Amino acid sequence: MDRPTPRERVEHVLKAINYIQEFTSETTLEQFESNLQLQSAVQFQFLIIGEAIRYIDESILSKYNYPWHIPRSFRNFIIHPNHGIKMVRIYNACQELEPLEKVMETILDKEF
Repeated sequence: MDRPTPRERVEHVLKAINYIQEFTSETTLEQFESNLQLQSAVQFQFLIIGEAIRYIDESILSKYNYPWHIPRSFRNFIIHPNHGIKMVRIYNACQELEPLEKVMETILDKEF
């Protein structure tokens, strides 16, 4: 199987953001904390975001003013749960995806 292209990786990030927004758009923190299935689905999408960004060429990412270490480290935060994942942190991250979405749309528009 071929590796995804940088464009496909950006598209993966945008799709994952869209899924997270769709899954949580009308969900309160209390609902999120009590729904294991929703938590799992959202965490999986954050893993996709972090993994895709990890493999987008640094020569592309460095052109854009965004703290790229955040989605990369958030992926690690989720994948290594031995430190105790707080669902409030995951929920809050769902509410803060707009800047990442905008920069990824800009990359898609300008780079590809």
